[in-house]
Amino acid sequence: MVSWRRRPGPGLARLWGLCCLVLGCWRGALGCPASCRCSSWRIWCAEPAPGIASFPVPQRSAEGDNVTEIYIANQRKLESINDNEVGFYVGLKNLTVVDSGLRFVSRQAFVKNVNLQYINLSRNKLSSLSKKPFRHLGLSDLILVDNPFKCSCEIMWIKKFQETKFYTETQDLYCIDDNNKRTALLDMKVPNCDLPSANLSNYNITVVEGKSITLYCDTTGGPPPNVSWVLTNLVSNHESDTSKNPASLTIKNVSSMDSGLWISCVAENIVGEDQASAELTVFFAPNITFIESPTPDHHWCIPFTVKGNPKPTLQWFYEGAILNESEYICTKIHVINQSEYHGCLQLDNPTHLNNGAYTLLAKNEYGEDEKRVDAHFMSVPGDGSGPIVDPDVYEYETTPNDLGDTTNNSNQITSTDVSNKENEDSITVYVVVGIAALVCTGLVIMLIILKFGRHSKFGMKGKQGYFLYLPVLLWVMHFLELLFVSWEVGAGDSGKCLCPCGRGEISALPFIHLFILQADGGMCNTEVHATIPLLEKEKNHLLSCWEDYKVLCCVLKEMSFCS
Repeated sequence: MVSWRRRPGPGLARLWGLCCLVLGCWRGALGCPASCRCSSWRIWCAEPAPGIASFPVPQRSAEGDNVTEIYIANQRKLESINDNEVGFYVGLKNLTVVDSGLRFVSRQAFVKNVNLQYINLSRNKLSSLSKKPFRHLGLSDLILVDNPFKCSCEIMWIKKFQETKFYTETQDLYCIDDNNKRTALLDMKVPNCDLPSANLSNYNITVVEGKSITLYCDTTGGPPPNVSWVLTNLVSNHESDTSKNPASLTIKNVSSMDSGLWISCVAENIVGEDQASAELTVFFAPNITFIESPTPDHHWCIPFTVKGNPKPTLQWFYEGAILNESEYICTKIHVINQSEYHGCLQLDNPTHLNNGAYTLLAKNEYGEDEKRVDAHFMSVPGDGSGPIVDPDVYEYETTPNDLGDTTNNSNQITSTDVSNKENEDSITVYVVVGIAALVCTGLVIMLIILKFGRHSKFGMKGKQGYFLYLPVLLWVMHFLELLFVSWEVGAGDSGKCLCPCGRGEISALPFIHLFILQADGGMCNTEVHATIPLLEKEKNHLLSCWEDYKVLCCVLKEMSFCS
């Protein structure tokens, strides 16, 4: 008897070892310390041992882009936050460092973390904290409770920050004064410690191009603030003096390229900062920087770009004369960028009459400028000089004939056109005569067979045999009628005509119905013809059993040549 034994599987220790190996490889790839748990979007460091002394740094910078939350707690060795560590996590939104040994936050710590919204630095060892790391952040919460702050002007900004919050949102913040007494931060009073303020001597900065201007900035605050000028993208030469109060800024030989720029004066001390800004407006004469030959679009457009301040007035000239604009020819401004205007002279379906020289004149109180462009919309019709261009229709070319240009204002017909017309008419005559001769020959043969044949092919005699061939004859004769009448006479009633036999109007259509009845074995009798929708006179004619030649005579005259 065979005894079954359970096959020993991998032991629990082996499974744990494999998991640790995989976890270790993953943690190592992310640069995750032993005291932390890391994922693609979160770093959690709460284990006190072995602990961390600095922020975890990813092995590759791209790995930190998706991290939005960092939580650090119980890390006594962590004493500072520097910009070269937190800067790897550019997508960071929530930062928590609590119950740790944090003592210092670099002024550039969060310069790259512009997405930060929540910071919690509670229960650390911060004795002072500058405002600079946080001034560019749009924080919704900054929690700083249970830190041993010293009552000084450096944390006055925290008091100002608390005063802007609602009562329910304020924190129980305290500081230790010079007597080692604990004082509520909202009650802290520090002499000569105030927020700075900045004021410009002129908030309406206007200057004519090429001139110079001096701007002053008066500042207050304690301690006395440091003053700086923010001159982003300023092209003109400038000098500044911030050693005195008020500080001064002199801009020399002002360029029109600086029109619309903002100039700012920034005053900053340890309590905070203030900023005053004004826009620089430069007046200058117009300058047409761009004009080009017309281009086809939805409408024809002569594009141009004009700079000038104040806004210049625009006037177009055509061949030296003032161009009166209308709904078909008008100036359109599409884009305005500061003192620069982009537009076009729009023409709706211009012709060769609009070809010529166009001149744009731009003028304001400081001067004027003009530029000329030659426009060619289409060639003169019939001159044979080149392609006729019309973007809304198509392009084609004219080829001069052997006789030269025979076109004039009276639209005379050339000899070539007359000869071509005569040749076409001659060919038409030959074709018509040939077809008529062929059909008439066949018709005569068929009449002879009907007249002298005693037995029909289908075993039908007399008028019954005639009625069998009659629809075919009628169709042939009707064709001849249409051919001759349409060629010679023009429009007319080819379906009916008067029979000269004196029996009135006879229609060709009933004979077609007669042919259909004959296919069903109908006979030439009153009963059969009573079912055909004929005129009363037509019934009498068909039922009277005319002699063969009279019936055919009336049919021929009725279908083709009767008048």
